[in-house]
Amino acid sequence: MSSPAHPTPPRGVPAPPGGHALRIDPRPVVRVNAVQLPVVDETSAGGLVVRLRDGAYYAAVIARRNRAGRLEWCLPKGHLEGDETPEEAAVREIAEETGIVGHVLRRLGVIDYWFSGDDRRVHKVVHHFLLGAVGGNISVAGDPDGEAEDAEWIAVADLPQRLAYPNERRLAEAALLVLVGEA
Repeated sequence: MSSPAHPTPPRGVPAPPGGHALRIDPRPVVRVNAVQLPVVDETSAGGLVVRLRDGAYYAAVIARRNRAGRLEWCLPKGHLEGDETPEEAAVREIAEETGIVGHVLRRLGVIDYWFSGDDRRVHKVVHHFLLGAVGGNISVAGDPDGEAEDAEWIAVADLPQRLAYPNERRLAEAALLVLVGEA
């Protein structure tokens, strides 16, 4: 005979040792030792600095190692410093990581994402701009953090196949539409 506190298992299911069926408690599990990571907001800026060569647009992009150690091609970007505007930071970061000096032509978009580190959760907002190249030589020698391992001019039309991150590939496609529309 079963009681409401200890129902009989369905036909064909053996009763557990001790003769009582499994009891499921509908109350949510509260984790007493759950660790809440602090949330940190970070703002960065960067984008595509382009030049026209032989009738095609090329962008200066960088290769850096991801957390797993793989080399990935991505757009140059970095944190705002002091009271910099996103536009000023984009010009500075692109020059540091690629060696190319540019001037902002227009805003391309904002990528907003979250990631977790060992000791915090980070909410990252990255402002991306389209810049026209006005000088410099392609090089990673000026990167103060040493994160960029290589820099190359890559045809903007080829960036969707080369860039590692889907959001950056979409920005490259948007930049190409802008550039082709202006030509």
